[in-house]
Amino acid sequence: MTTTHTTRYEVAVRAQAALGEGPTWDAAAGRLLWLDILGARLHAYDPATGRRAVRVTDQHVGAAKPRAGGGLVLNLRDGVALLDADGEGFRWLHHEPVPGRRANDAAVAPDGSLWAGTMRYDEAPGGGTLSRLTGDGTVEVVLDDVAVSNGTGWSPDGRLMYYVDSPTRRVDVLDHADGRVSGRRPFVEIEEGAGFPDGLTVDADGCVWVALWDGGAVRRYTPAGELDRVIVLPTPRVTACAFGGADLTDLYVTTARVGLDAPHPVAGSLLVVPGAGKGVAQPAFAG
Repeated sequence: MTTTHTTRYEVAVRAQAALGEGPTWDAAAGRLLWLDILGARLHAYDPATGRRAVRVTDQHVGAAKPRAGGGLVLNLRDGVALLDADGEGFRWLHHEPVPGRRANDAAVAPDGSLWAGTMRYDEAPGGGTLSRLTGDGTVEVVLDDVAVSNGTGWSPDGRLMYYVDSPTRRVDVLDHADGRVSGRRPFVEIEEGAGFPDGLTVDADGCVWVALWDGGAVRRYTPAGELDRVIVLPTPRVTACAFGGADLTDLYVTTARVGLDAPHPVAGSLLVVPGAGKGVAQPAFAG
């Protein structure tokens, strides 16, 4: 199979996020949500108008996803919380502060549950978890031996779940049914020197797009695990990707500046690759 390389991208939002992460298309509002985890900021961007908004959070925020009834669910340092549509009402869905631990990436499953990851600030092996939360506040730890819980996504038919624990250099795949996973196994392994897998998204063809931290790229793998496309970017710390826009054909990519001695001008910005592919509409959190 021939692998296509491209450097075509645009700067959607020029920013200097320390740790840009978590791009999510909010279809109901026609906006792209993304975060600066270490800057404790939630960004919103409307590509139709160019309008931008920034909300400062009280603590480090790992993910923000739309709720079915309006508002957002937030994966925060001390647990998972609900933010009302008016931006004012706030309550904890699950409050579990653990010294030295923070929230990281999260994703909404086909059944509307939130799969929320955590990690230790020092990235200690086994210090993180992946948990499944439902709208009534029920929490189940799915994986409890994680270092840096990162990209999570489902195949278009919902039968497979893809998952990244970054230091393993792997994207794993698990069988998924009725909110349960089993049969965890390697899907692809990122070779030495190519960076670490970070956030991911799955497109309408079932291909898995993976952002590479310290790899300066987003890669697309076929459902068979074959690399068939690489988007090369000028800054090394590429963190996550998601399809957005009214027709879900634009690939949005977040980046980070943290730890870079001489960051590229686009480091920390939200990038976009117009017409990169075809995404899948993401469910809202049922809570």
